[in-house]
Amino acid sequence: MAVNTTPEAPLPVGEVSRLIGGWIDRLGAVWVEGQITQLSRRPGAGVVFLTLRDPSYDISVSVTCYRQVFDAVADVVSEGARVVVLAKPEWYAPRGQLSLRAAEIRPVGVGELLARLEQLKKALAREGLFAPERKKPLPFLPQLVGLVCGRASAAERDVLENARHRWPAVRFEVRNVAVQGVHAVPQVVQAVKELDAIDDVDVIIVARGGGSVEDLLPFSDEQLIRTVAQCRTPVVSAIGHEPDNPLLDHVADLRASTPTDAAKKVVPDVGEEYERVRLLRDRARRCVAALVDREERGLAHALARPSIQDPHRMIDVRADQVADLLDRARRCLRHQLDRAESELSHTHARVVALSPAATLKRGYAVLQKADGHAVRDPGEVTAGETLRARVSEGEFSVRVDT
Repeated sequence: MAVNTTPEAPLPVGEVSRLIGGWIDRLGAVWVEGQITQLSRRPGAGVVFLTLRDPSYDISVSVTCYRQVFDAVADVVSEGARVVVLAKPEWYAPRGQLSLRAAEIRPVGVGELLARLEQLKKALAREGLFAPERKKPLPFLPQLVGLVCGRASAAERDVLENARHRWPAVRFEVRNVAVQGVHAVPQVVQAVKELDAIDDVDVIIVARGGGSVEDLLPFSDEQLIRTVAQCRTPVVSAIGHEPDNPLLDHVADLRASTPTDAAKKVVPDVGEEYERVRLLRDRARRCVAALVDREERGLAHALARPSIQDPHRMIDVRADQVADLLDRARRCLRHQLDRAESELSHTHARVVALSPAATLKRGYAVLQKADGHAVRDPGEVTAGETLRARVSEGEFSVRVDT
C-alpha cells in the first residue's frame, strides 16, 4: 500500500524502515535456490552466516541459520555448493539490511542438477535455439580469433599453441575469465559480448578444461545460452572432454571435443594447405596438358585432311567438270541450231515452191474483177468487162471480147 508523503510532511527513516519490515514480514517463508559464496562458522557461535548467490544475474543475499540447521548438512555443503533453502525474509531495521533466516537447507544433488538441465535443454530446444539452420559456418581462414578461457589455464595454452603451430600468422583476442564459481557466468557473458562487438573477430572460442558436473554448470546457464544464440560471430564450444556435454555445445555453431580439437577445427594447418595446393596445382597442370595434347591431336588430324593439304584440288576438279559441261552444252546447242537451220531451209523451200508467186513466174496470170475477186469460171465475166491481169513482174488491164 502506498504511503502519502510531501516535502512538508516526510516520513522519518525509522518509520520507512518499519514499514519496509512490515511488508517483508507479510511475504512469509519461501524456498530459495542459489550457490553458497561465503560461509562463516565461528567456533562457539550459535548462528552460521552465509551468502547465497544467483550466478546467472550476479545477485546475492545474506542468509543466517542456527548452527543445528547447518550441522545437518555440514558434511556435504561447502562454499561453491548449490543448495535449496527454506527461509523467511527478515528486515534488520537499525541497519536497513535484508537477510534470510534459514529453517532448512538441502543440497542440490547431481541427479537433480542433471534433471533441471534436461528440462532447460528441452525448453530452449522448443524455442529453436538449437536448430541446425541457425548454425553459422566458420570462416576458412580466420584472421583474428576471440578466445574466452581461464587465466593461465591449460585450455588457453592448448588453443594458442596448437593454433599457432598450424597457422603461425593467426592472431588472438583473449579474454581471461572465471570458468567456475559464482563469477563465471557474468564474466563469460561479458567476454562473449565484447568479442562479438569487435568487427575484426572472425570466430569466438569458449574453452575450458575438464571438471565435474558442478564445475561445468556455468556453461549450461540460460543467460549464457541466450547470449551465444544472439551472437553474429560464429561461436565454438570447447568445454571439458569428449563425454562432457554442457548446453553451450548445443547452441554453439560448432562443438569441439577439447580445446585442442577447437584449435584444429578453427585454424587450418599450413602444411596441409600447402600440400593441398600442390596437389591441386599438379592436377590442374595434368588437366591442361591433357587438354593441349587432345587439341594438338585434333589439329594434326585436321591438317592431314586432303582439303587442308591441297585446298585448290577440289576447285580444280570442279573447274574441269564445269569446262566439260560447258563444252557439252555448246555442242548440244550448236547441233540444235544446225538442225533447226536445216529444217527452216527445207520449210522455206517448200513454202516457196507452193507459193502463187512461183506459179506466176512459170508464165501463169491471175485475172481479177474490179472488186478484186479472182476469176475462176468463164461464166463469171461478160463481154466488154474490164479485168485486171496479175503476172510475175506486175499487172495490167484486159478486156473481154466475147
